[in-house]
Amino acid sequence: YPVNHLLEHVAKFDIRPIIVRQERVGLHMADAVSRVTSGKTIGIFAMQHGPGTENAYGGVAQAYIESIQILVRPMGYQRRLAWVERNYNASVSMRSITKTAEPITSAKEIPNIFRRAFQNLKSGRGGPVLVEIPTDMWNEEVDPKDYAPPQRIRTGTDLSAVAEAAKMLVAAKRPVIYAGQGVHWAEAWTELKELAELLAIPVTTSLEGKSAFPETHPLSLGSGGLAIPQAVRTFLDKSDLIFGIGCSFTETNFGVKMPAGARIIQATLDPGDINKDVPVALGIAGDAKIVLEAMLAEVRKLHGNKAKDHKAVAKEISDTNEPWLAKWMPKLTSNDAPLNPYRVLWELQKTVDIANTIITHDAGSPRDQLSPFWKSTTPLSYIGWGKTTQLGAGLGFAMGAKLAKPDKLCINVWGDAAIGFTGMDFETAVRERIPILSILLNNFSMAIELKVMPVSTEKYRSTDISGDYAAMARAFGGYGE
Repeated sequence: YPVNHLLEHVAKFDIRPIIVRQERVGLHMADAVSRVTSGKTIGIFAMQHGPGTENAYGGVAQAYIESIQILVRPMGYQRRLAWVERNYNASVSMRSITKTAEPITSAKEIPNIFRRAFQNLKSGRGGPVLVEIPTDMWNEEVDPKDYAPPQRIRTGTDLSAVAEAAKMLVAAKRPVIYAGQGVHWAEAWTELKELAELLAIPVTTSLEGKSAFPETHPLSLGSGGLAIPQAVRTFLDKSDLIFGIGCSFTETNFGVKMPAGARIIQATLDPGDINKDVPVALGIAGDAKIVLEAMLAEVRKLHGNKAKDHKAVAKEISDTNEPWLAKWMPKLTSNDAPLNPYRVLWELQKTVDIANTIITHDAGSPRDQLSPFWKSTTPLSYIGWGKTTQLGAGLGFAMGAKLAKPDKLCINVWGDAAIGFTGMDFETAVRERIPILSILLNNFSMAIELKVMPVSTEKYRSTDISGDYAAMARAFGGYGE
C-alpha cells in the first residue's frame, strides 16, 4: 500500500508531518531545516517505496553535492521482494549519493542502525544518510530502551600546521580570506570576524558560505558565483596568499575561480578536499571553529592583540567596488517597462528587514541577479548553492527555512522556468500554513535558451512559457499580485 507509516507514528508523538506534492520539494525543505540551524536540527524526509523514492533522487543528490545533513527515510519493498529485479531499491541506487545507505532487515538491529545513522549525520563532512524500512517491518516490535542518541563529534586539527599558517598569514602583504559553508556548520562567525579585523584582511565567501561574514563590513569584498562584485575578482587576482577556511575549493561552473598559480592555505573538515581541485601551499584538516580559534591564538603570539589599521584596505575595496556598482545602477534603478529584474531585487533589499530575513535564489538567472548585490548582515540569512541544483529548489528551501525559523521573513526568488518544475507545491505552503514570500521573475521565456540557441528557438520552438502565476497563487488560496 503506497503510504509511509512513519508519518502516522510520529504524529502520535506530536511531531508534525508536512505533506508535499512532489518528493523533491520535501527533500529541499529538509535541506533548508539543516542549513539554517547549522545542523542542530536535522531535516528528515520520508517517502513511499517505488515511485516515491525514485522522485526523491534529485533532492538527495543535491544534498550530497552540497554536503547537507538529511536523514532520508524511504520505505522499501517487503524483504522477500527487496532484492528481486526490477523492484527499485533505494539503499542500492542511492548509495553513491549518500554518506551511508542501509536497509533494516531485522527489528533487533534498528537501534544499531539508527545509532550509526545519527552518528554519521552529526559528525564529519555533512551529507544525507539513508535508512530504508521495508514495508513488512512495521509488523515487528523493537525495544526503544536499546537506543541511545549519539553525541556530535567535532574534528580537531594539527596545531603545528596552524602555527605555520599563522606565520604565512602575518607575513603576507595582500592576503584574502575565502570563507565557505564550513564556517556556518561550525558556527565560527565570530572567530572569522576577529581574524579578519586583527590583521585587516579582506573577506569573500562562496555562495554556500554567503552570510558567514557581514557584507556591510568595510573588509567585505562581497560574494558571488558566475556573477561577482568587482572587488572579489580584483583582490583574489592581486593576492599573495589566499586563506580558504571551511571550503572545498571544488571547481564548478557556478563558483568563483581561484587565480592560476595562487598561493593558498586550505583549512577544511574533510582531508579528501585538500589539494583536490586547486594545489595548495599548506593544508589543514579540522572543524572551522577549532582551526580559527587556534589560528587566532598563534596570530596573537606573532602580531599581538592590537588590530591592524584597516582604513587603507577598506578604501581600496570601496574604490574598486564603487565604479563597478555605478555601471550597474542604471539597471538597478531602471524605470523601464516591463520591469527590470535587477530593479525588483534592488527595491526588495531596501524594503525588507535584512537582518530578520532569510533569502534564497533559484537556478539560473535569479542566482546571478541576486548574489552579487544582496548584502547579508547576519549568519544563516542566505541559502546559496555553488554546484548543481534542480530548477524550483528555492521554493522548498524557503518553506524549510520558515519551519525552522518561524520568526524570520523567508523569501525565494525564482523564474518562470523554475515555477514550472515545483510551482504546485505553492499549494503546500498554503495548506500547511507556511507563510513565505515568493518573488517570481517572469520574462516569458527560457532566457538562456534564447541567448545560446537563437536560431533553433526562433525557428522551431514556442518560447513563451509564461502564465498568470499571480492567479495561480490565488487559486491555491495564497496571495498573488
